[in-house]
Amino acid sequence: MTTLTARIPDELVTELDKVSEEEQLDKSTVVRRLLSESLNRWREDKAVQFYHEKLLSAEQAAHYAKISVWRFFELLKEKEVFITYDEEELEQDLKAIEWSRKQQ
Repeated sequence: MTTLTARIPDELVTELDKVSEEEQLDKSTVVRRLLSESLNRWREDKAVQFYHEKLLSAEQAAHYAKISVWRFFELLKEKEVFITYDEEELEQDLKAIEWSRKQQ
């Protein structure tokens, strides 16, 4: 694990102390969790943006965001982004479903 040093405003330290106390966790654990959650959200937002700009397919965007395709579709709905789904993507999904059934 790498040690990272950062200067943060006193107000954030106060908030971190509150979270640390409420969650009964040390401050380092709180910072790691919040940073991880923030990075996950950032990746999801970028994936939605790339999908909306047609730079990535739904499957690629889900992979980029490190979430399932189904969760990505839920995310698109939450963000009110229309799903573009062409015949090629349908064929890929049908093949994947068939492969999944064979694995069971």
